[in-house]
Amino acid sequence: MSPTPKVRVLLAKIGLDGHDRGVKVLARSFRDAGLDVIYTGLWQTTTATMYAAMQEDVDVVGVSLLSAAHMTIMPEIFAAAQRFGIERTPVVLGGIVPESDYAALKQMGVAAVFNPGSSMDRIIAAIRELAAARPSDALAELQASYAAGRPQALARLITCVQRREELCGWSPPARSARVVGVTGAPGVGKSSFIGKLSRVLRARGLRVAVLAVDPTSPVTGGALLGDRLRMMSSEPDDGFFVRSMSSGDVHDGLGPDCAEVLAVLRGFGFDVILLETVGAGQSDVGVRAVTDRTLLLLMPEAGDTIQFSKAGIMEIASAFVVNKCDLPGADATLAELRGAVDDDRPVWSVSALRTQGLDAVADWVATLTPA
Repeated sequence: MSPTPKVRVLLAKIGLDGHDRGVKVLARSFRDAGLDVIYTGLWQTTTATMYAAMQEDVDVVGVSLLSAAHMTIMPEIFAAAQRFGIERTPVVLGGIVPESDYAALKQMGVAAVFNPGSSMDRIIAAIRELAAARPSDALAELQASYAAGRPQALARLITCVQRREELCGWSPPARSARVVGVTGAPGVGKSSFIGKLSRVLRARGLRVAVLAVDPTSPVTGGALLGDRLRMMSSEPDDGFFVRSMSSGDVHDGLGPDCAEVLAVLRGFGFDVILLETVGAGQSDVGVRAVTDRTLLLLMPEAGDTIQFSKAGIMEIASAFVVNKCDLPGADATLAELRGAVDDDRPVWSVSALRTQGLDAVADWVATLTPA
């Protein structure tokens, strides 16, 4: 039986608006209403926004504008939607928009316009209504487009798997890929590390996919999926695919149907697939079961030799990365870690912020045997 589909909405802050306080309030409110929210951060381009919406296969795109540039930016949004094959995805607009422009905006395709006085209940109700009315795609067409290498079909089929829709016996082709889990405590810098590592791997000609899991609220069932924010680039890259997933009621740092989504990514032909767990604890070792190798990220002053010798997440690591090595205490942490690791597992020092130390990690990933 298919689960009740969760509404996925992407919130975009486009252009030169200098702050995003309002859109962050929206993101938290949507999460508290039980929605899955992807926020892409400040100063995004229309192209990057709609490319992200395509990969995430969101039900609704919400654009926040305070710069009075809506009559310029919104046509660019719809042009990008057409370019990426998501012209049927509804787009709503919020911000300082004169009522005299509402008719023109709706004529160009804006599904709804919300001004600063719009109630949160009204906005959320409109998003739910638009999501429910979103048309579905013919399964045979999706499968053919997936086989032809179209990323729109990949994104839609991932959604079908997540919603456990009937696939009429279809399964992705069995292809080889290097599937690497990236895990570690909250705040250790997993998303930034993955974003920078992916760029190094792309520079070597490897096609990279990322499946990033963020925690679901145990109170409301919603989720704020913020990992993509640290991986965004201003221009689309056909060889770099990012998909966000909420953890649902799954523990161990993973999300529902993780293995099945990884199979769909593998079948699409990526060379490297990176699975980012939620912020993990000592006993969150589920990533081991669905990946070929596991990178454990630590940070300076994360523990001592005794801490690093404990069972659990330290045991399942294929290699270790001390991220944020530009911070005080990095050398001592590296020494403690190397003292605790009494085998040949690699230990690297990295600063994702400064793009330092990533080549060694990329060398290791590139030389893994695809499975």
